[in-house]
Parts: sequence; structure tokens; C-alpha cells
Amino acid sequence: QLQLVESGGGLVQPGGSLRLSCAASTFTLDLYTIGWFRQAPGKEHEGVSCISSGDGSTYYADSVKGRFTISRDNAKNTVYLQMNSLKPEDTAVYYCAAGTVVAGDAPLYEYDYWGQGTQVTVSS
Repeated sequence: QLQLVESGGGLVQPGGSLRLSCAASTFTLDLYTIGWFRQAPGKEHEGVSCISSGDGSTYYADSVKGRFTISRDNAKNTVYLQMNSLKPEDTAVYYCAAGTVVAGDAPLYEYDYWGQGTQVTVSS
């Protein structure tokens, strides 16, 4: 179900940074595992990162490890994805998803809610 709103995407040069936000108005995100996924044209959804409820443990795909950071601001009911050292291959539509799953590499279909996505383009 479309219950989340992503923002913060845009055009950035290689090596630049963006911070994506994921927000919900109908429920509190701190009760859910939040995952970030991305989809490039003609490609399948790729899991990028997730942060669990409770202890807030995090997971990162090998392709973004060391460059991306996922975090929560519970007071703002928002989850962020800080993306640094961006590469052209990071270009995609980025989606956030919320669910009760706890596995860091859980596929998108195991989540309960998702958003429309925000476009990230990395190009010189």
C-alpha cells in the first residue's frame, strides 16, 4: 500500500551527496523496520539499506557500504538515507518501505507499505 512519502532526490555530480527522507503521516515509523530500495530503468528492485525497529540495527548492501548511512528521527517520524560519494551507478528511483520484517536483506515483497519514490541522478 502507498503510505509513505520519499523526498530529497535530485541531480548531483559524481562524488556529491544527497539526503533522502521517508515520512509517514498515518502511523509511527519507529514501530517498523524501514528499508530503502532502488530501481534503475529496466532493472529489478535492489535492496540498499534498512534499519530495524527496537534496537535500530542497520543493514547495507555491499554496493553502498561505507558511503550510505540510514538513520531515524523519531520526533519527526522520519527515516533518512544519507548518500555520500555518489557514483553514476547509484542513479535510480529510490523507494522506502515499512514492514514488520527484521532480516536486513529481506525482499521488497515482505514489506507492508511503500512510497512513490524519488529520483536520484548522478551525472557530470
